[in-house]
Amino acid sequence: MTDPSPNAFAAPWEAQVFALVVVLREAGVFTWSEWAARLGREIRPAGAPEQAADYGAWLATLEALLAERGVAGPEIVAARTAAFLRAAEATPHGQPIRLENDPLYRP
Repeated sequence: MTDPSPNAFAAPWEAQVFALVVVLREAGVFTWSEWAARLGREIRPAGAPEQAADYGAWLATLEALLAERGVAGPEIVAARTAAFLRAAEATPHGQPIRLENDPLYRP
């Protein structure tokens, strides 16, 4: 017999984006109405074809809202992404990726 409830997330990062959105909304960074409006603009850009409403769109929406609110601009997101990629490269297979594994990490 198959499981009637499929996994909502195809990859761990999708669950993390979902959790970040929930926590940041609870912290008052944005409201659900603001989130829905911004996600709508992400998946239905003016003058362009509709995009998939997947977690890639959630991530792009989250990054845009954080930049608009002055929480984390594109340069901070780019620096964190680069640090994560360096950490991933330095992490042994099968181990969790932690920013502390980034060879350039400074606490």
